[in-house]
Amino acid sequence: MSLQFSVLASGSTGNAIYVETEEQSFLVDAGLSGKQMQGLFDQIGRDISKLSGIFVTHEHSDHIKGLGVLARKYKLPIYANEKTWQAMDGLVGQIATEQKFVFDTGSVKAFLNVDIESFGVSHDAAEPMFYVFHHEGKKLALITDTGYVSDRMKGTIYNADAFVFESNHDVSMLQMGHYPWSIKRRILSDVGHVSNEDAAIAMTDVIGDATKRIYLAHLSKDNNMKDLARMSVQQTLASKGFMTGEQFDLFDTDPLTPTPLVAI
Repeated sequence: MSLQFSVLASGSTGNAIYVETEEQSFLVDAGLSGKQMQGLFDQIGRDISKLSGIFVTHEHSDHIKGLGVLARKYKLPIYANEKTWQAMDGLVGQIATEQKFVFDTGSVKAFLNVDIESFGVSHDAAEPMFYVFHHEGKKLALITDTGYVSDRMKGTIYNADAFVFESNHDVSMLQMGHYPWSIKRRILSDVGHVSNEDAAIAMTDVIGDATKRIYLAHLSKDNNMKDLARMSVQQTLASKGFMTGEQFDLFDTDPLTPTPLVAI
């Protein structure tokens, strides 16, 4: 009875994470078109129609682009908090009332032998939240789209077996890049995105004895690179006494190619 997952897509252009046990399967966000989502599921050999539910983190298009299409085509239950449902009105088309479920921020829902815990993050959306999956003593923590990682967030995700952790941008690349100052200021703010270095500093407070896998997620296509993110995070972790490749490993994610399904 293992907990398995794949980061189907992660980045500025769309985000989706697949989680399964032997009995159930879940999708967190559907930030690519319905056709693209189908292709991602085909790549990992899984069937969208068998999903137990889709869990929404917030209403930005790179997290909900394919949500309405998947909901209507496969009649799937959709979970989001009340403010996110309100913010999605008009963005995802009509979703049948019987498919819409409210999942309050800071609560836990039980799905057979999987407990899914929601927690708030700091991002410029209506009420953004992410999820921790608990199954048979194993813990998978998902946290992206936050301007900083608070002590409260750290307490919720602490000592996960695996993390999908935002490492959005390199500060120098962002500052020297072509974005207007208003967008740069938004990304660097407390309701923006976490940089490579800040992600690594937060990781030093949440890595525990159980932690074996960390996936660097939501990399900016304009203000980051996989090699740079991994190097920056490794160096910052090493400066705090955390050596990757020994206690735990770092993994890349991609905007279009799923990570291999792995069990924790």
